[in-house]
This record gives sequence, C-alpha cells and structure tokens, in this order.
Amino acid sequence: MTLPYDTDRFAECSQTLIAITTRLAARGWTPATSSNFSMRISPHYALITVSGRDKGQLTANDFMAIDFDGQAVASTQRPSAETLLHAHLYRRLPDVDCVLHTHSHTQTVASRLFAGSGRVHFEGYELIKAIAGNTTHDATLTLPVLPNTQDMSTLAAQVEALLDAGPLWGYLIDGHGLYAWGRSHGEACRHLEAFDFLLGCELDLLRIAPQRASRIC
Repeated sequence: MTLPYDTDRFAECSQTLIAITTRLAARGWTPATSSNFSMRISPHYALITVSGRDKGQLTANDFMAIDFDGQAVASTQRPSAETLLHAHLYRRLPDVDCVLHTHSHTQTVASRLFAGSGRVHFEGYELIKAIAGNTTHDATLTLPVLPNTQDMSTLAAQVEALLDAGPLWGYLIDGHGLYAWGRSHGEACRHLEAFDFLLGCELDLLRIAPQRASRIC
C-alpha cells in the first residue's frame, strides 16, 4: 500500500520523539501512561503516540499517522484521546513542527491553583527569553489555563480564540497538564521546559511569600 507521507520522515520523527519522551519520562513528567507527543511529517499529516503506552519505553511501533482532522491514517491503532488538539495546531499554524503534552507535578498543581484566574502571569524572569518572540526579562508573559473537559472540540475552539488574540506557545488545562509547541522539536522542548521552570518558580514564591496569593484572582 502506498502511504500519503514519507516513511523515512515518519521513522526519523519517531526516533526523535522516543529520545524526547525517554528523557521526560525519567523526570516523572509522564506518569501512568499519560501525556502525548507528535511531530509534523508532511504538509498534511503528523505522527502521534498511540494511546495507553508507557512513554518511557516507546518503540517505533508506538506511533501512528493522523491527518489534521485528527483521524488515523493507514492504521487500526487508537491515537490519543487528545489527538484533535495536536491536529488543530498543525492545521492552524503551518510552521509548527512539534507538539508536546506532559503532566508534571508542577504543571498539574499550578493548573489547579491558577484555574480561577484562567492564566498565569510571569514577570521579570530571565527565562521568559526562552519563549519565542521574547527578547528581554523586562516583560510579562501569559500562559492561559483552560477548564478541563473531555470534549476536545470545545478545547480546540478555546485554543483557536487564544491564537486569534496573538502569539501563543503553550497552555495549561486545569487538573491536567501543559501543552507546548514549537517550529522544531528543539524549540518545543525549550518552551516546555521553560514553562515548567517558570511555573515552579511561581509555586515556590507562593510558599515563601503567601501574600502573593492575593495576585491570583
């Protein structure tokens, strides 16, 4: 059967994601087979992790192709329940090459704490410059926090509205975890790690200086 994408590109991307997921799993960011990861393999297709797999022990057989409607391509395997969120980003943002979704302890706790305000503001951190488009620490960076739902179409529509409002490289889902993406797998990893670090800083500051909690509204 002739496939509508380059199988060499599929194999290359699967190996890249195996290396990434192994590292993130070792940090405890993918507990209990959670999290999902994808890369663009052509202008119209991406590969994504198959649902329910241990992200610290992935093999080339643990990936499948999807189109940008979130449908499986030439596979009977089941993609992640959140496949539509990946597909939506690839369709909306042609320069996005990689989407990473993790469930670190820091990300999940922060998502609960900041859910009421619907966002986390980062101000004055040097690591703001790790997020594309930011060239100085003297800035405010906002990470949206979306309500959790099993309706992926609703979440995708909310992300669409955020993208309409301006540049966006990630978001949290309440009680869930973090989505981050980039124009390369390296940039996506940088964004994911920077957001996690910044969230950890905010949580630590709230422990040390509880009066900062008044900023969360």
